[in-house]
Amino acid sequence: MIGRATPKASKSGKPPRGRARFNLRGRLGLVVGTLGLCSLALVGRAVDLQLIDNDFYRQQGDARFLREIPIPTSRGMITDRNGEPLAVSSPVESIWGNPQELLKHPGRLPELAKALGIPADQLTRKLGQRSDKEFVYLKRRINPDEAKAILARDIPGVASQREFRRFYPQGEALAHVLGFTNIDDRGQEGVELAFDDWLRGKPGAKKVIRDRRGRIVENVDLVRAAEPGRDLTLSIDRRIQYLTYRELKRALLETGASSASAVVLDIATGEVLAMANLPSYNPNAVDGSHRDAHRNRAITDVVEPGSTMKPVTIAAGLAAGVVTPDTLINTNPGWMPNGRYRTTDTSNHGVLTVTGVITKSSNVGAAKIANMVPDRQFYDFVHRFGYGSAPGSGFPGESAGVLPPPDGWYGTTKQTMAYGYGLSATPLQIAEVYATLADNGRMRAPTFVKGQRNEPRQVLDPAIAHEVMKMMQTVTEPGGTATTAAILGYHVAGKTGTARMASGGSYSRRYVSLFAGVVPVDNPRFSMAVVVSEPDPSRRGYYGGSVSGPVFHNVMQGALRLMDVPPDDIETWLAAQAKEEARRKPPVAIAQAQAPAQAQAALPAAAQGAVR
Repeated sequence: MIGRATPKASKSGKPPRGRARFNLRGRLGLVVGTLGLCSLALVGRAVDLQLIDNDFYRQQGDARFLREIPIPTSRGMITDRNGEPLAVSSPVESIWGNPQELLKHPGRLPELAKALGIPADQLTRKLGQRSDKEFVYLKRRINPDEAKAILARDIPGVASQREFRRFYPQGEALAHVLGFTNIDDRGQEGVELAFDDWLRGKPGAKKVIRDRRGRIVENVDLVRAAEPGRDLTLSIDRRIQYLTYRELKRALLETGASSASAVVLDIATGEVLAMANLPSYNPNAVDGSHRDAHRNRAITDVVEPGSTMKPVTIAAGLAAGVVTPDTLINTNPGWMPNGRYRTTDTSNHGVLTVTGVITKSSNVGAAKIANMVPDRQFYDFVHRFGYGSAPGSGFPGESAGVLPPPDGWYGTTKQTMAYGYGLSATPLQIAEVYATLADNGRMRAPTFVKGQRNEPRQVLDPAIAHEVMKMMQTVTEPGGTATTAAILGYHVAGKTGTARMASGGSYSRRYVSLFAGVVPVDNPRFSMAVVVSEPDPSRRGYYGGSVSGPVFHNVMQGALRLMDVPPDDIETWLAAQAKEEARRKPPVAIAQAQAPAQAQAALPAAAQGAVR
């Protein structure tokens, strides 16, 4: 019969084991449990990173997309004394790029270079040198429309940012006073440098999120608000400034001179109304060439003042009591010894009064007066007038000039100083000296800021200052050396100067022509100094009266009219007007006007009485 088979016994006599049964449910539960625990761990870790301990990864994310960028601010506006803008800041755009992003798209670089207007190899080299950077300027301070056209090409890694650029409406006419700013809008020269902290303001800052192309996609936070620069009102009058610049330019063209400077001061306040130099430059397009033209010669360059020094010498003699305005000075035979040299006049003026020494500009007369004053007293007197000291205007680079002390004088020093050699001064210093004489001997430091009043100091007795002014008035009247500086309707006090230029330890045949003056004499308003270097003698000569005097006349005539300064010489003005009207009157009208008087003169006396 067939029955259930029984397992055979093993050789050891024990029955074989049965196979383990497969537990699918248990294994599935184990896998699900393991996955659940892993998921729970991941969720826990995510919660920890996102909500609890997220500082590190937040910082890492911010480092890649969050940026703190500056908020540009404009410089303060500079205006003249009447509120006319002299320097303003205009918004511009600067194109920048991310080298790391740009180098990933080398095929777009030629297109970008063409848009920027630079060679493609130059752009590639620039980016390659900064391949580890994320920011580089590609083109700065350009017109917003031009920047928009570049961005419209949608080149990865190219963006723009707002900046400001300085603009100077007066151009060359005010370049030396205002100076200019660099590409970062920092003052480099002139008023822009002197008042940089006042004008610059403080840029702000904000946090933004940028995409991989550098574009701002979100403004996150304002870190610091921008503070715009403060405005500055100068003492300059742009109308007088333009007159001064124009007349200096005309003088250079007509005389063939190499350079020229002029300064106009308001006598009552010490304010600088105009200061011009030639050659000049365009502050709106400054480059590295012609650096010599950037100097403000009226403040930084010194010249030997020549005969413009003589009023100070005469004042020293009057203050010392060694002469009076009517003291006679014998200048015969037109020269006098000075060590191994001679002090000479242009001609023999014979015996002159002290006033005549000024009128005829006698070197011999000035030297004899200076020799009457003790050395230390003469030096101290000249030094009180500011020679050898910086004017204190606050303008960068102003020069103090040179005034050697008595212990350094040679045998000829004092005598030559009497007529303007052996010492040096800037045009600003010369104008300041003449303003002092006009302001009753009170000297005040010049200023470029409207309303800033520097306290005056008395350096000369008012009576002596008045006497010297009257002496200088004769210089511009008939018989004087500067009739070209005379202004109809106004009394003008001034002094010419002509100095040979030093070269190689001696004096060359090149000249500096000067004129310094004050107008009007009775109620002084303006002081002006004009310095013209190296005029061509074959044109208008080289004397101060013929070269610099006309500049003074033209500028001051316009300034008096612009400032509505009343004339102080009405009689001369009326006489000139009558003469001009008579000249313009037709001869027939003159004859008709004279006929009744002639006919009446021909009648007998009785008939004339009847007519009356």
